[in-house]
Amino acid sequence: MGYAHQMQRGRMSNFTGLQNRRHFLRNAGIFAGIAATFPGVAETYVNLDLPGGPNRRELTSAFPQKAEMILQRTRPPLLETPFEVFDQGVFTPNDRFFVRWHWAVIPQAIDVTTFTLTVRGHVNQVVSLSLGDLLAMPRVEVAAVCQCSGNSRGLFEPRVAGAQWQNGAMGNARWVGVSLRNVLDLAGVKAGAVAVRSGGLDDPVVAGAPKFMKPLDIDHARDGEVMLAFQMNGEQLPLLNGFPVRLVVPGWYADYWVKMLSDIEVLDAPDQSYFEAVGYRVPDTPHASVTPGQTGFKTVPVSQLVPRSFFTNVSDATTLKAGAPVEVRGIAFGGDSGVAQVALSLDGGQSWMQTVLGEDQGPYSFRQWSAQLQAPETGTLTVLVRCTNTKGEVQPAEPNWNGGGFMRNVIERVQLKVA
Repeated sequence: MGYAHQMQRGRMSNFTGLQNRRHFLRNAGIFAGIAATFPGVAETYVNLDLPGGPNRRELTSAFPQKAEMILQRTRPPLLETPFEVFDQGVFTPNDRFFVRWHWAVIPQAIDVTTFTLTVRGHVNQVVSLSLGDLLAMPRVEVAAVCQCSGNSRGLFEPRVAGAQWQNGAMGNARWVGVSLRNVLDLAGVKAGAVAVRSGGLDDPVVAGAPKFMKPLDIDHARDGEVMLAFQMNGEQLPLLNGFPVRLVVPGWYADYWVKMLSDIEVLDAPDQSYFEAVGYRVPDTPHASVTPGQTGFKTVPVSQLVPRSFFTNVSDATTLKAGAPVEVRGIAFGGDSGVAQVALSLDGGQSWMQTVLGEDQGPYSFRQWSAQLQAPETGTLTVLVRCTNTKGEVQPAEPNWNGGGFMRNVIERVQLKVA
């Protein structure tokens, strides 16, 4: 049976032996001595070609457990994955996986021998779980894309405030952990529960600022797919990606994937904390889009991912040989469902040709696509790429706009020059 079949819908795994738990804890102990110190000035740079600028970003490998990354911000660390990484396969290496934190007070080391996760609130009993307790529970695994809801914000026109990501605030991994439903069952959810709110070990830098927390509706939290992950791509979570435990919410934006998870609170009333009631909200309109300056519209929290597709081996800087065959390839994901098809257009979207899809790693994963084209004898070759998911949702032809710079998923295009 292939790995993709093993991961479908968070199927239970059977490798929960004591030896595995001891191995994990022994290796995890090294993180007690790793400090998440911040880097100095970089020596190399990248041009992100953002319409509103500024374009130049430092490339750094100075953060712990990270290879070369695009530095968007130092404190709190915002690290973007260089886009060429996505051409290397559907799973994003841990040391190139993007990093996004809301507050700068982040533990620089974790003592796994004293770490505890508390489950409290509208439950029969408060439960405190050690990392060893979690490792002893039945495991689940899934391949899932983690994408910041502000990914590609730097491409919004007119420009909006916030981290000016290009397209690299996303990554795909094989996640292994335990079902949130099973953890909640240990505490016993009382009748009348409406939501489950999660928080981590990071804290605001000033008194009175809201702690970062995000809720899930109770039925979603207990669907068997939401998980507490302690492993990604066969390794422990990197410190900056949420070690020792992070929430994984397949098919939903990364805002809900709380890192360094330490507190789970069951609520008997809708959550009114800042990052639910005020932050991370979008217009309740098609594609979460409004006209710049428009007011008076209803808003809703950011939630499910929407389909996207990208070129990974060609860009506007690519030069083709006149009349030569051209392999074009990339990645796509269906959002909160699988990829049904990825199509290319060579005539501005009037007609579409199907690409060849790579192995299906599950409904929440990146999926590779490829196609063979032929370069013209002169001029340029403009190619559009479009993903359709298994729910029939298609990427829009026009970019959306909202004041938060959220949920961009417009059809991507490249203009290839002929030498």
